Amino acid sequence: MKEIIAIIRMNKVNATKKALADIGVCGLHAMKVMGRGKMKVDFSLLNELGAKEEIGGILADGLAEGARLIPKRMLTILVHDNEVQKVVETLIKVNKEGHKGDGKIFVGPVLDAVRVRTGEQGDAAI
Repeated sequence: MKEIIAIIRMNKVNATKKALADIGVCGLHAMKVMGRGKMKVDFSLLNELGAKEEIGGILADGLAEGARLIPKRMLTILVHDNEVQKVVETLIKVNKEGHKGDGKIFVGPVLDAVRVRTGEQGDAAI
C-alpha cells in the first residue's frame, strides 16, 4: 500500500477528481492548505498589476512583503502498489501547466490500514 499526497492548485480539484474517477480511483481526502515553494516573489510587480491579497477573509489591495502563503489543496490518496504509477501519471497530466506552482506529489509507504466498520486490515481495507 502507498499513500500519495498531491499539493495542487485550487482550481484543479474538480478536474483532478474526475480524472482519478475515470481511472477507477474514487477514494481520496482533500484539505485546504496554505504553503509556498522556494521561489521568491517580486511583490512590486504583482502590486503594479493590481494583485489582491486576502486578509482575514477580506480582499485588500497590494501584497504584503515576506513569506506570503499561497492557498492550495492537498489530496491524500491510498492505493495498492500496482496503482501508484497510473495515479501519479494522471495527477501530472491534469495539473501540469508548465509553470512554477503547478504542485508537488509525494509517495510514501503505508504500514497498515484498518476499516473501522468491518475490521478488515491491509489491502482489503482500502
